[in-house]
Amino acid sequence: MARWSIWLTAALVATLTSGQAQAAKDLLVVDLASEPSSLDPQVQWNPDSYWVYRNIFDNMATRDDDGKIAPQVATSWKAIDDSTIEFTLRSDIKFHDGTALTADDVAFTIKRITDPAFKSPQLDQFNKIVATEVVNPTTIRVKTAGVYPVLMAQLAKLRIVPKAHIEKIGNEQFNQGPVGSGAYKFGSIQRGVKVVLTRNDAYWGAKGPFPTVEFRAVPDAATRMADLRSGRADLIVTINSDHAKELKADANTKVLSVLSERVAYFMLNSLTGPTADLRVRQAISHAIDRQGIIDGLMGGYDKPVATMLSPVHVGYSEGFKGPVYDPAKAKALLKDVGAPATGTFTLFTSPVFDQRIVTAIQQMLRDVGLKVEITSSDFANWLKRAQAAPAEFGEVTFSRWSCGCQDADGILYPLYHSKSQWAKSNNPAMDAELDAGRSTLNEAARLAHYKKVNEIAEATVPLVPLYQAAILYGARKELRWKPTPNESFFLNRMGWDG
Repeated sequence: MARWSIWLTAALVATLTSGQAQAAKDLLVVDLASEPSSLDPQVQWNPDSYWVYRNIFDNMATRDDDGKIAPQVATSWKAIDDSTIEFTLRSDIKFHDGTALTADDVAFTIKRITDPAFKSPQLDQFNKIVATEVVNPTTIRVKTAGVYPVLMAQLAKLRIVPKAHIEKIGNEQFNQGPVGSGAYKFGSIQRGVKVVLTRNDAYWGAKGPFPTVEFRAVPDAATRMADLRSGRADLIVTINSDHAKELKADANTKVLSVLSERVAYFMLNSLTGPTADLRVRQAISHAIDRQGIIDGLMGGYDKPVATMLSPVHVGYSEGFKGPVYDPAKAKALLKDVGAPATGTFTLFTSPVFDQRIVTAIQQMLRDVGLKVEITSSDFANWLKRAQAAPAEFGEVTFSRWSCGCQDADGILYPLYHSKSQWAKSNNPAMDAELDAGRSTLNEAARLAHYKKVNEIAEATVPLVPLYQAAILYGARKELRWKPTPNESFFLNRMGWDG
């Protein structure tokens, strides 16, 4: 009798375990470093937000896994003249509330994101668009201020929002409960804990493999690692090379990596405070050992860059060496500056960034005589400060930039043009080259303009380029997914093996 009881107990445990494993396949759990600061795709532009909302919305166009621009909401497009493109739209797309997506929604989306009063941080990516014309429910014309060679690359990340729904409930409520037309629907949000998405079974395109997806806010990297290794999470983001080494030694986990279009840099305030002095900025550029950071902290995944462009960007050119690590020269420059360089510099940061790098840069700057203190905040407040006026920005910050467009315009214009809320410099010659680079279809001319931008940047040091970032993810062995340089993170391009 005892033996029979033991057999029944073992069988029951095996059945429950099998059932739990099967149930787990219906749920994908993703650990993020922070909760999304926005679920409205036009309100913010940061990884922990767009990893979530890009699955709720369809784009005007998209990029396939090889990085090529492909149809999505727009099935085809043709040039009417040098500054006008006509798009034919799918007629079978419905928003999650059941209403049809039409050209009116596309026009509304474009007007919304290009309205300066809306204050989208993505405005610089779309501000060459000056007008939209709805031809009929499935046809729209987009007009730019002169030729704009980057239009399709930018539209490949323009997420279409529902006009009638937003006009009815307002922007704030829409951000709390977004309605899109994507492969996943917004389910719920528990602030500081998780966002839940559910599969859109009526989706017009490739269906998502997971009925439910939870994006959990897990700021502590060690906790994300523990979640993955124990099976509480299936995919974790924002890991470093040390974490990658641990995961490679675990038979149940794997590391997914890709050299991205994201470029890491050290931003300097050229307009106010001690960093308004070119000598201070030059000293900082000579104090930072880029190769030392990569060799000592990055595990060989990342690659140094000499400019704010990487080889995956259209407009990238060879021939630049970047700032030379020379602590002695940095000390001499600071000595020449004197008293203005002796105060305390604030290096503001957020846990979303690799703090090993932040503290390494802090120490390098201290080694040449600068007094640098770190102040940290959640990512939403970091973003507000990064976009603030120069007087509110402070002296320096570490960051990484990706436009999702793989074009020089998407990274150089926002960071260098004086009209951008991100830029902390003002150089008319730089502005002229940036304007010219986004206003010609001649590839050779564009390359020449961006080469000149890099030359001006090298001479004036508005920031210090550091490295082309490798994006590292930790995943369960059975998760199937190919990361892309533009960090696409489409759930319906993932799946389970076996």
